[in-house]
Amino acid sequence: MLWTTTETDEKCAADLSAGLGVSRVLGQLLAQRDLGSVEEAEEFLRPRLAMLDNPFELTNLRAAVTRIEQAIEADESVVVFGDYDVDGVTSTVQLVSMLRTLGLDPRYCVPLRLDEGYGLSRDAINRVFAGDVPDLFIALDCGTNAHEPIAYLRELGCDVVVIDHHQTKTAAPEGCIFVNPHVNDGADAPWRDLCTAGLVFKLLHGLLKSRREAEDPRVDGVQLKDYLDLVAMGTIADLVPLHGENRILSWFGLRHLRANGRIGIRALAEVSGMDANQEMAASDISFKLAPRINASGRLGDAALPMKLLLSDDMTRSKQMALELDGMNRERQAIERGIASEAERRADAEFADSPGIVLFDKGWHPGVVGIVASRVSRHFHKPCVILGCDGDEAHGSGRSVATVNLVEVFQRCTDLLGHWGGHPMAAGVSLQATNVKAFTERYIESLRELHPEGLPEPSLKLSTWLELEDLEKGLLEELDRLHPFGQGNAEPVFGIRGVALTEAPNAFGEGNFRFRLPAVQRARSGVAGIAWRMAEVPVVGQSIDMALRFSWNYWRNNRYPQVTLIDWKPSA
Repeated sequence: MLWTTTETDEKCAADLSAGLGVSRVLGQLLAQRDLGSVEEAEEFLRPRLAMLDNPFELTNLRAAVTRIEQAIEADESVVVFGDYDVDGVTSTVQLVSMLRTLGLDPRYCVPLRLDEGYGLSRDAINRVFAGDVPDLFIALDCGTNAHEPIAYLRELGCDVVVIDHHQTKTAAPEGCIFVNPHVNDGADAPWRDLCTAGLVFKLLHGLLKSRREAEDPRVDGVQLKDYLDLVAMGTIADLVPLHGENRILSWFGLRHLRANGRIGIRALAEVSGMDANQEMAASDISFKLAPRINASGRLGDAALPMKLLLSDDMTRSKQMALELDGMNRERQAIERGIASEAERRADAEFADSPGIVLFDKGWHPGVVGIVASRVSRHFHKPCVILGCDGDEAHGSGRSVATVNLVEVFQRCTDLLGHWGGHPMAAGVSLQATNVKAFTERYIESLRELHPEGLPEPSLKLSTWLELEDLEKGLLEELDRLHPFGQGNAEPVFGIRGVALTEAPNAFGEGNFRFRLPAVQRARSGVAGIAWRMAEVPVVGQSIDMALRFSWNYWRNNRYPQVTLIDWKPSA
């Protein structure tokens, strides 16, 4: 793997270090985030909710608020239709909670992934309505490309509101109130990169403002910040860029998550093995909470995590959290089996291709997205993994840097049924008989879009450190950069000429623990861990390390730990 070092304006870094009274390293990391002044850096390090823009600046949001208020005033019947991932679940829970506070009793649901596929469909509508057509239908985290289903809803007599952040394939949907900044708003809009959980938070903000102006007594005790835990979960899990409004919402949301105010989240954190006293990090959402919420939708019906997050009964919440944990274990076992076979086939069938498409009738469609991520990372190629449901193949694509899956799929639309998503991740369905033709078109499209081939996989280092730099003071400064994620990547540091004095201890499949050599500030040496690494450094060998530096929590304590990303013999 090629290592590169992030270019840094060293004068800017020095000015920020001096002006803020922080270390050279933090000054460099702030300068790399294009924070050119002390004032900008202070705003980044100390976000404020007051920095959020007026929600009514968002195109069509006032119209959405007005239509929902009409439903409240007339006590209309409402259906809230979400998606089955964390963004869709947390968006739905936010809106259902607020509508209940305002006197409505909305039905809520998500598509059944294995029966109805992705997003809004006629089948899902018919199942949800079961002959009882609502006055208002609100689609969250889906609907941007659902032209036919929206027309069907209008035929049934429903008013429709769509709040979504997915990119449009053709034109914006008609016959509905459509809130989607990727379609309606300019590229420089502060809310442009919000996921649906963030957009629903803006909707609730607008709704509260309007209800307070109307002197509605039901909103007197409502605190908008109480919804921030859900917003943080949706934002971080959906991999949207963590800058601007997303940073503000996720920064405050993690603090609300840490307070464990929501019973369902408290129960879920407990079964995830999280210490009640530990600080909540973005990685806890990504690797502990989100997989358990997603497991239900992957294997069946995602209504269970919605019930959990809406629950105020701790006993029942613990039961539901345990159910989700069991589903996640089942999902992991299925995934391991499919991933092993997929990696073997990818190596044999696509060694000379710029992309990978794998299909097997026995693969569970609910876990193919995770497998696609794993295979894509392993081979550094955009990958589509497909399972089967009757005559249709259903699956997910995951991409690599510089390859836009939406562009690739647009060149294959005549072979596809439903599809949609983001440049880095997309869902897709097609007739099983078209898989061979789709594979050929997919590979051909990648070659046309990238005639010089895909770039070599690379690892970008934030800066080079000495072993002595790995101490608690640096970690406390790094804490101020949280949450890490898309657009605010966790720093990767390089250290040259390290020679281990103790043999690493292997565990699991390609994993090992080790300890860095002792230095004055860490007399026992900083503990380290490596995951899925083909080769293990030997004692006494001089190596360069690329690593992350973070806290490890154990039995109500925390201590510094490095995670080894890559290593190579020193020059």
